[in-house]
Amino acid sequence: MAEDLQPIGQRDGRIRAVVENVTPQIDDGRFAVKRAAGDVFVVEADCFADGHDAIACALLWRREGATQWQVAPMAHVGNDRWRGSFHLDAIGRYRYTVCAWVDHFLSWQHDLARRVDLEDIRVALRIGAQLVAGAAGRTQDAAERDRLQQWVQELARAAESASDAEALKHLALDPVLSALAARHPDLQFAYWYPRELPLVVDRERARFSAWYEMFPRSASLEPGRHGTFADCEKLLPYVAQMGFDVLYLPPIHPIGQLQRKGKNNALVAGPDDIGSPWAIGAAEGGHTAVHPQLGTLEDFRRLIARAHEHDLEIALDIAFQCAPDHPYVREHPEWFRRRPDGSVQYAENPPKKYQDIYPFDFESVRWRELWLELARVFEFWIGQGVKIFRVDNPHTKAFAFWEWAIDRLQAKHPDLIFLSEAFTRPKVMHRLAKLGFTQSYTYFAWRNTKRELIDYFTELAHGPGREYFRPNVWPNTPDILTEALQFGTRGTFMARVALAATLSASYGIYGPAYELMEQTPREPGSEEYLDSEKYQLRHWNRERPDSLAPFIGALNRIRRANLALQRDDSLRFLPIENEQMIAYAKSTPDLANVIVCAVNLDPHHVQSGWLALDLAAFGLQEGQPYQMHDLVTGARYLWHGARNLVSLDPQRCPVHVFRLQRRVHREQDFDYFM
Repeated sequence: MAEDLQPIGQRDGRIRAVVENVTPQIDDGRFAVKRAAGDVFVVEADCFADGHDAIACALLWRREGATQWQVAPMAHVGNDRWRGSFHLDAIGRYRYTVCAWVDHFLSWQHDLARRVDLEDIRVALRIGAQLVAGAAGRTQDAAERDRLQQWVQELARAAESASDAEALKHLALDPVLSALAARHPDLQFAYWYPRELPLVVDRERARFSAWYEMFPRSASLEPGRHGTFADCEKLLPYVAQMGFDVLYLPPIHPIGQLQRKGKNNALVAGPDDIGSPWAIGAAEGGHTAVHPQLGTLEDFRRLIARAHEHDLEIALDIAFQCAPDHPYVREHPEWFRRRPDGSVQYAENPPKKYQDIYPFDFESVRWRELWLELARVFEFWIGQGVKIFRVDNPHTKAFAFWEWAIDRLQAKHPDLIFLSEAFTRPKVMHRLAKLGFTQSYTYFAWRNTKRELIDYFTELAHGPGREYFRPNVWPNTPDILTEALQFGTRGTFMARVALAATLSASYGIYGPAYELMEQTPREPGSEEYLDSEKYQLRHWNRERPDSLAPFIGALNRIRRANLALQRDDSLRFLPIENEQMIAYAKSTPDLANVIVCAVNLDPHHVQSGWLALDLAAFGLQEGQPYQMHDLVTGARYLWHGARNLVSLDPQRCPVHVFRLQRRVHREQDFDYFM
C-alpha cells in the first residue's frame, strides 16, 4: 500500500475526499512538533467526502531524507474526526501527513449489510466480485492475490446459484477476507493533505531531566583556593546522590582582564578579584579555551568521563559575548557594534550596564563568517564530548541564526539538547522554542500564589505551546533570588523545590546555594545574591546538618521511580478547600502509576483542607477504600470516598507526594494494596 500512496501532481476533479484540521502542527507546518523517543505519536484530522460513501484514511510518516512512506490506518472517533498513531523508536527528524479516499469496497460492504431482497444481494455480490478482483490486482503478495481471486470466484458462483440471503451476506462480509481486501484500496482518487509536517524526536532526557548548576571555581574543599575540574570530580558523588542527571557548569573559559568586575558587581576590580565567567576571553584564548586555573581540556574530558560513571551528563554554558580582551575583538572588529567615539558598545539592559561584556553585532556585514564561527564553537565542544548546552540569553541574538545553527548541528548530532535561558517576553520565548531549542526556562520563580501556579502550569501542560515548548523550571539561578526565598523559611525552600520537581518533568536548582538555603540579597529590592559567586570564590559547607540535600535526593528518587512524574501532559489540578494549599495529580495512561501531590504554600503555619478526587478518573470504585502512600515520609493513609482531609506543617514537611494504591484483595484481616 505504501508504494501507491504518492501525491498526485495535479488536482483531479474526481477526487472527492477532504482532509482538514490536521493536528498536531505548528504554524501551518512552519515549525516542528517535538516528541521524545519511546513516545506514541498521535495524529488527528477531519476527513470526509460528499454523499454517503464510506471513506478511509491513513497516517503516513517517514524519516527525513527517506523516500518510502510508512503507513498506519486511522480510525474514526466521531463527527468526521479520525485518529492514527505510530511508535517513535528512534531520535531524529521525521515528516508526516494524512491521506484520505472514498473507499468503494467499504461502501459496498456497508450497503450490502443492510440489503434484504435476495435479487438485490445477488447483484451486489457481482459488484463485490469486481471490487475484490481490483484489490487482488493491486497486491504484490502472490499468496494474498491467490486468496482474493479465490474469493472472487466464490462470490461470482454464489451470485448465480445461492438462494439463502443470509448465507450470501455471510460470504460477502467475511471479516478475514474483508480485512485482506481493505489493505489494498483503490487510491487513484486519493486526496493528500497538501503539507508534509515536520516532527523532531529527541532522546528521553529532553523530556525528563533534573539539573544541578555548580560553579567549578568554587568546587574546592579548601577555603580561598580556586577550584579545578579535579575538584568537580570529587563532588560528582554528592551531585549523583541527590539524584540529578545533568550537572550544568557556567562558562569555563578564560575571563577577561579589561573592565573586569569586582565583588558584588563592583565597577572597579581589586587585584585579587577573579571576574565574571560570562566575561569570556583573554590572552589565554576565547570560546574554545578553558580557564587555566580550572585545568586543561584533557582534565575537562576526564570530568565528562567520570560524570558518566555516576550517570551524570555535563551541560556546558554557551554565552555568545566577549570580554574586551577576547581574541575576537582584535581579530574580527567588524563583528562588534561601535559607539560614536569609535569604541565598542558594551552590553546594556538599562539601567543595568555590563562594561565587561561586548555583544556580537548580528547585523554585521560579515554576518556569514560570524555565524560559521559560532557554529564552530558548538562543534568544538561536541568534539570534547558535550551533548547538552545551556545557552545564555539567546533572545539577544538573531532568530535566524538559531534556526540555522540548531538545524545544522542536530542534523549531524541528533542527540544534542539545547536549553534556552531567555527570561523575556512570552512570544519571544516561544519563538526560540519553535526555532529548535529543546527546553526552555520559565517564569516559575515568580509564580507563587495558588492561582498563579494553576494558571501557569495549566498553560504549560495543556496550552498550544505543549507541542513544542518543553519547560525546565528553576526556583533559583545565580541571577534570581526571589522575594519568596529572601523572606521565606526552610519550609519555603522545601515547598518550592517540591513544586518544581513534581509539576514539571524537567527542573533544576542552582546549588549549593539552594540546598543550603542562601537567601541574603545584595541590597533591598535586588534579586542578586550578596557575595555572589558570579564575581568571587565561595566556600560551601555541604555537610551542614540543616542542608536540604537529603530532601532533594528523596524527590529525585521519587521522580525516577514513578513514570507519572516523567511527563507533563497528564497534569491536572485537584480541588482542595484552602487557598493556602495546592493539589494536583499526574498519571500514566493506564493508571498503573498515579501520583497525587499536596503542598502547603504558607511557610509559617499549619494548613489543612479537604482534597477531592474524581474516583472514576483514577480507576477507583465508590465505597472501596484506597491507600495513599506518602513517598517522602513513608507514611501510609487509608482514604475513603472522594473527599479526604490533608494537613501539612511547614516546619516539618510542607508537601505530600502520594502514590495512589488500590486494594487488590483481602485476606483474613489484612488489606493488600498496589
